[in-house]
Amino acid sequence: MATMQEVAERAGVTKQTVSNVVSGRGRVSTATAARVQAAIDELGYVPNLVARSLATGATMTVALVVPSVANPFYSEVVEEVENALREQGYHLLLGTTRQDAGRARELLTSLAGRSVDALLIAGDHDLEDHLALLADARFPVALCAWENDIPHTLPVVTIDYDNGGFLAGRHLRELGHERIAVVAEMPHHAPRVEGARRAFARDGLTIPDEAIFVSDPSRPEHEFEVAEQVFDSSLRLTAVFATRDVLALRILEAARLRGLAVPGDISIVGFDDIAEVGSAHPPLTTVAIPTRSMARQSVELLLRSVADSMRPDNTMSLLRPRLIVRSSTGPAPRAAD
Repeated sequence: MATMQEVAERAGVTKQTVSNVVSGRGRVSTATAARVQAAIDELGYVPNLVARSLATGATMTVALVVPSVANPFYSEVVEEVENALREQGYHLLLGTTRQDAGRARELLTSLAGRSVDALLIAGDHDLEDHLALLADARFPVALCAWENDIPHTLPVVTIDYDNGGFLAGRHLRELGHERIAVVAEMPHHAPRVEGARRAFARDGLTIPDEAIFVSDPSRPEHEFEVAEQVFDSSLRLTAVFATRDVLALRILEAARLRGLAVPGDISIVGFDDIAEVGSAHPPLTTVAIPTRSMARQSVELLLRSVADSMRPDNTMSLLRPRLIVRSSTGPAPRAAD
């Protein structure tokens, strides 16, 4: 294995210059940095991360906590966080709470005393009650994809979920729908539901409580059960708004099994814009959220704090969703009036 000294000799520089190039610290001219990088590539030099950590106090590792990687939304967050970290020479340490409060507490307790350079927490499932465990953490902490009870003690990069629900509701109202169901993970998705209700209220209409169907996120098999409950109800529905695309796909499946035409008999709107919805039959109208922008902004915020050796300001960045209209929504059928 090549050593730093060998890289320095090949590039005609000092070991300190090689160290500066590898760590991204210190001032090195562009030409010299290119020469050092060429020597690194030629020799196949791999930095000793343990030695670097002991010398600088930096681990070049950022921890990320998510509820689950089975959820396509969070898997996209993980992917983009890792992309952004790798571009800056950092590594990712991933933990999942699996939407279990006890597991979440153990995970945050462990991370609070661990040697990482920063921590990003994505999603507020079972975590809001445990943030106090990080009060004495020796590294910067930030939150993203936070939906309910946004804390003022930590920086947050998140989505305007209420506006996303409003976009979905307004779209269905513009198509003439008056009786819709909402399928949601409650209370986590309450802002999305309230946004849809707000859109209907503008026209003097309500989405009653009996039209809100609750999905249990800890039981994936419950998703289709809830979809069937929607169509088994006595409500004369013309549309369904699902607060996750995965739920919308289950509703589409249940409608197909019952011989209902989409959107002729029932319109369906999802939320997230995961890859699968564009190739569904028919392709699903959905509220797209800037997942990758959110993840990247969160990483940039943390790495600036690491570079400045200070905690980030307790600011909040609210990113705007947008409606993508596809073939799963159409005018409310007259026969339902």
